[in-house]
Amino acid sequence: MKNQATTELIQNGLSSKLVEQKKSEGKVNVPVKSLTRSVGQIISENTLTLFNAINLFFAILVAITGKYANLWFLGPVLFNTVIGIFQELRAKRQVDAMSLITMQQITVKRDGKSVQLSQDELVEGDIVTLKRGNEIPADGIVLQTNGLEVDESPLTGESRNIIKKDQDEVLSGSFINSGQAIVQLTKVGHESFISKLSLEAKTEKKTSSQLLNMINKIIRILTYIIIPLGIILAISSYLKGGGYIQIILGTATAVIGMIPEGLVLLTSVALAVGSLNLSRKKVLTRSINAIESLARIDTLCLDKTGTITTGNLHIHEIEPVADLTKEELINQTQAIVQANQDDNATARVILGYTQTPAIKETTATLPFSSDRKMSGASFTDNPDEFWLMGAPEFIFKNQKLPIDMAEKIAQATTDGFRIILIAKGTGDLKQLDDASLTPMGWLKIADEVRPSAKQTFNYLAEQGIDLKVISGDNPVTVSNVAQRAGIKGSKDYVDMSQQTDNVDFTYLVQNYNIFGRVSPTQKRNLIKSYQKLGKTVGMTGDGVNDVLALKQSDCAIAVAGGNDASQSVADFVLLNANFDNMINILNEGRRVINNIERVASMYLNKTIYSIILAVIFIFVNLQYPFHLSQLTPATMLTVGIPSFFLALEPDFSRPNGRFMDNVLSIAAPAAFSIVTYVIIFSFLQSYAQVPFADSSTMVSLMITVIGFITLLYLSKPLTPIKYGLLSLVIIGIIISYGFLGNLFELTSIFNFDLAIWYIPLILTAWPLFVLYRIIFKKLNNYYISKKGA
Repeated sequence: MKNQATTELIQNGLSSKLVEQKKSEGKVNVPVKSLTRSVGQIISENTLTLFNAINLFFAILVAITGKYANLWFLGPVLFNTVIGIFQELRAKRQVDAMSLITMQQITVKRDGKSVQLSQDELVEGDIVTLKRGNEIPADGIVLQTNGLEVDESPLTGESRNIIKKDQDEVLSGSFINSGQAIVQLTKVGHESFISKLSLEAKTEKKTSSQLLNMINKIIRILTYIIIPLGIILAISSYLKGGGYIQIILGTATAVIGMIPEGLVLLTSVALAVGSLNLSRKKVLTRSINAIESLARIDTLCLDKTGTITTGNLHIHEIEPVADLTKEELINQTQAIVQANQDDNATARVILGYTQTPAIKETTATLPFSSDRKMSGASFTDNPDEFWLMGAPEFIFKNQKLPIDMAEKIAQATTDGFRIILIAKGTGDLKQLDDASLTPMGWLKIADEVRPSAKQTFNYLAEQGIDLKVISGDNPVTVSNVAQRAGIKGSKDYVDMSQQTDNVDFTYLVQNYNIFGRVSPTQKRNLIKSYQKLGKTVGMTGDGVNDVLALKQSDCAIAVAGGNDASQSVADFVLLNANFDNMINILNEGRRVINNIERVASMYLNKTIYSIILAVIFIFVNLQYPFHLSQLTPATMLTVGIPSFFLALEPDFSRPNGRFMDNVLSIAAPAAFSIVTYVIIFSFLQSYAQVPFADSSTMVSLMITVIGFITLLYLSKPLTPIKYGLLSLVIIGIIISYGFLGNLFELTSIFNFDLAIWYIPLILTAWPLFVLYRIIFKKLNNYYISKKGA
């Protein structure tokens, strides 16, 4: 029996005065983690990097020499950084605005009134009402409950439901699987369990980026190479008798050349722009790396409702038995729903069937859960009996339905209807195994297949994605719906309710595409089994029963209109519940991967030839063959500016998963072509007595030419916009080398003595690049064959 103080607290909640006091004390449920980085984080992480520190260090050294023309290299660095910050801030504003739409709304008692507040408006001591599908927003104590069952798997890893009674503790980060409760919040924000023990990092589904992982691996390797190589090169230059200006400029040129300026930045920008583009299509990206993950999936697991079907349910037919009328049967069903205060799509359809849903005073309730597949209640008008509603095969586990009824239900199920059986029993509602039940009728619930479902699924299948349907509904119904949607292998299905605990999941996933009556734990195990087979798995869902599978998947997509728990663990939320947006997400991910792979070749070309040249000029008795300023046209015109255009263009072809192979197949031939020309001009300077200004100009020009050939190759297929870009690059090259030579310490190319050297070599550039491409392709094929053997 509740004491008077508890009863008054439940009825009235906190007063406005007490709420303001709690806020002033900082006892507010501030979110543990934002979906996006803060403005400060975006600015600092784009500026305070190791490579920027190296750039700044050498900028200071170059400034000391007085050769200010060599500071042009800071231009692309600043340009990339500013553009990167701008794009990320732009994406952040859009994503933050959309995240407010999906923020969980909680029913709270304030000043004796029930109000809807977002999680970050709750304070310590608030009285909140939580129901099935809610994620628990803060730690609290249960004051009143109606069959509350909580899943604490996000915290403990254990997926079994935990029954909570009055005065039991509930923890933030877990979610409600059944029933509802009135809870007083005791620890909010950073004082809550999930925040204080840092369990968020432990339990959060990690969505790693293969793209960023690969690039970061390259960065780590370069970190170990650049500094020692730069020191050795400086010492070598000193031993060759170079002056301090020569030593600084040569070392700075080599080291700055090794840095793939903007590559990491461009990757982050491409992902941020991807999330911005998706937000415009009403898709909230909760994990930016998931854009890439979805582009790589080869297996997509679908929940039936809300993905294959519209989720717009309606009662097609009411079939009473015994002496009940249709009106009495629907009234009794509505009373069960009202008693358990269910608030899901099926419950809303049942309550909306009549203008004034039936309400009865209850003596006991049995809330719906994903495991039970039923709910029930007993009423004061006849306390010795109870009523159940749910899946026929779950209600009548220990009894058989009459043959004629079973046949009718089986036919309706085959026709694609969801069947809700209503039964009456005597005895204890909590001890159904011992109860004797009488079927009282059933409802045929219809759900329509999405009009564009077949087209969407055909497109996904054509893109090499295997489609699987994993649903809690009757497998016959699921099979029927899947066939209507055109999903391959839909005629064969598995009833997971008939499978034992030691079933061979690997066998099932290898031989079936359709799974019905799947429990939440079985859904997760099916996802695990696909992953063990080396599959990259996406999962769509909208219910609390999908949460475990969504967390297990490599990429989780929640459909808005479902519950808070599924949205909180998803990587994407389809805000307009339009499953066709899957195509947009897939294409956006592919655009990011393909474009970053493309521009990475441009950046790593410079890195490769700079490392090779640094090693060569440590050992040969020659000074470094060009200065930083002379690299500016090549860096700006053939890498920096074009890469931003190429990184954002549409390219929806399927990634082949060979990032480094694809990058090096372009970058390595280009780098070795440049090294070849640098060696040629270095010996010309040394042995033919060509002035340094002339030889370094020709070196810079050939680097630019090879860079342009690389750009031309990576721009395929050519479009009017790309023709325009390439034309502007050519104009920029002519202006830079013909008229702006003094800015970059270059000799004008409109010089006959230079032309007799560089024109023949320019004509050899394309054939040499192609030759190196052939050589590296053969070497790569040989390496793959040896590795395979």
